[in-house]
Amino acid sequence: MHSEIDAVDDAKTTPKIGTLRPLTPGPSAAEMVAIASRARLRINSPPSAPPSTLDRLLLARGAARLGDVMDAREAAGLSDIWIGQVLLARGAVSEAEMLPALAEFHGLGMNDWMHGTPDPGLARYLSADRALALEAVPLDRIGATVIIATGRPDRADEIRAALCLPAGQKAALVLAPRAQIIAGQIALYGELLARIAEGQAPQRNSCRNWRTKIVGRSAFLILLAIAGLTFLAPLAVTVTAFLIALAVFMANMVLKIATFGATLRAERQIRRARPPKDERITAPWALPIISILVPLYEEREIATTLMRALADLDYPPERLDVLLIIEEGDSLTRTALSCLTLPGWARIITVPRGEPRTKPRALNFALNFARGEIIGVYDAEDRPESDQLLRVAQRFAALGPDTACLQGQLDYFNARYNLLSRLFAIEYAIWFRVLLPGVQRLSLVVPLGGTTQFLRRAALEAVGGWDAHNVTEDAELGIRLARHGYRVEIIESTTFEEANAAIIPWVRQRARWQKGYLLTWAVAMRAPFALFRALGLWRFLALQVQILCAVTGFLVAPLLWSLMIKPFGYAHPLDLVISPFGYGILATVFVASVVLSIALAIYATQAAHLRHLRPFILLSEFYFLLGTLSAWRAVLEILYRPFDWAKTRHGQFGALPAAVAKPRLTPTTSAPPP
Repeated sequence: MHSEIDAVDDAKTTPKIGTLRPLTPGPSAAEMVAIASRARLRINSPPSAPPSTLDRLLLARGAARLGDVMDAREAAGLSDIWIGQVLLARGAVSEAEMLPALAEFHGLGMNDWMHGTPDPGLARYLSADRALALEAVPLDRIGATVIIATGRPDRADEIRAALCLPAGQKAALVLAPRAQIIAGQIALYGELLARIAEGQAPQRNSCRNWRTKIVGRSAFLILLAIAGLTFLAPLAVTVTAFLIALAVFMANMVLKIATFGATLRAERQIRRARPPKDERITAPWALPIISILVPLYEEREIATTLMRALADLDYPPERLDVLLIIEEGDSLTRTALSCLTLPGWARIITVPRGEPRTKPRALNFALNFARGEIIGVYDAEDRPESDQLLRVAQRFAALGPDTACLQGQLDYFNARYNLLSRLFAIEYAIWFRVLLPGVQRLSLVVPLGGTTQFLRRAALEAVGGWDAHNVTEDAELGIRLARHGYRVEIIESTTFEEANAAIIPWVRQRARWQKGYLLTWAVAMRAPFALFRALGLWRFLALQVQILCAVTGFLVAPLLWSLMIKPFGYAHPLDLVISPFGYGILATVFVASVVLSIALAIYATQAAHLRHLRPFILLSEFYFLLGTLSAWRAVLEILYRPFDWAKTRHGQFGALPAAVAKPRLTPTTSAPPP
């Protein structure tokens, strides 16, 4: 065995594993006894003849297999990833096996700290950003000695350089499990990071200073004025209302035609062009580290299937960083996760209590702990295609830094559950396969989806992260990226999620989306001239349709529905101003709109797994009646609870398809296929 290891040592791929020496000046022997007594440390002395590398020691202890070690050494040697991280991520060595080996190799103590919380005063010795970057935390102070816990003794020199110790203070490095280190970091820095997360987005772009009382009084005065005008000039008010409704209807229709045309033109160009060369990255060490943020709240049923879906991602595990984000006090999700043995590439991040308790606040908080240069977001019930991360890495590598985000497509795995889920699936197919790609190809603002979005971390931090108070933080972030000159591209990779298949949950969820759209528009239009200068004329005008008219169309739809009585010979208030010929023109426009919707649906459902939805396309017009109910609910919520997050329950409407429900339990460690 040793001869094989020696051969690997001589190769150029040998990883550089630095030998860590204790922090100096270190505590005395007497102080170490006191430290061990208070901090529950197990003190390890360096072996008399220590192995030359950590991996040799793991082999000698029987904690790792030769093949796994050699593979890990190659991966670490060709990248900047520590070999211990590679072994842990691949499941070749457990943390329970790694920590004793590290302690023996470096002659360090192992911390068994599980009681209480660190003294808040310890935070002054190590700043939050350095503690998170170095995976370390000040644990205790005993006399003149500050105990620093870490699971990365290979970073001892960096940790020592980052410490702010007054004269006469000493430091002792001890090893601790990753979960304890994260818990200590949150205990020391969590409140500060949570407050930053709540106000991270620039105030001028955030709805956190939304004044509900002022908005409510303004709405009351507007309604009072409309009532007075209706009493004085009922016909003028009626005609004006119908003109607004028709203008909104036509604007929405024109945007659909434009985006549909752009999608058709792009497809024709792709068919005429030569097949593109496969530029897929083939070396695992050339792939970027991708951090996946998964916000969870009161998720009891979904935990096991979620981890199976994440394990099925075909991506080198040492370059995968999954953060499972739970709220403090959410015992339901914590209990569900405690029943699982998390892989080395997954961590649990607990968000301290605070307001508002929203998904974007949780994302901002967890971003501090993410290691990746690309940040992805999944929802709890998501089932992405296994090669999705490879596609994302490949596409980002081919694009310039001005492309800040790749948005994946969404479908529903429970589309066959009932009629509502089928109609919901048709709507999603139209949005993600026709309209959103068309918006991108027209170079308009792309309102992001709440999941399967992948962002360059540098761009995300440059624009200020997510707005913690916006209940459609995804759409708002898309606008902010556009204002800063960044591009968003739709990537042809699908994530399957669960459709709301009951009317009341559907209305609550849609009302949250529509409320967020209205808030996003109102905040963006606080300074319309600045928005105009940032976006330009056409994108500015299109944004009014994409955001404002998208919701207003549902609000004013009942006015247009009232015209349906005319074919049956009933009188209508517009009879005084519209001739029979005018009604004929309106009827032609409405029929054309229905034909357009059918054409969009047929085109969007051409994929084999979506064709079963086509017999239900004609029912989609009735499905959108629910959109009006949700839109009016959204208006009411803006007036009395603008930041309330209507929780979408997962695991309620249908089992997972067999292909998704039985993924691999361990992600592949091989290179992406050519």
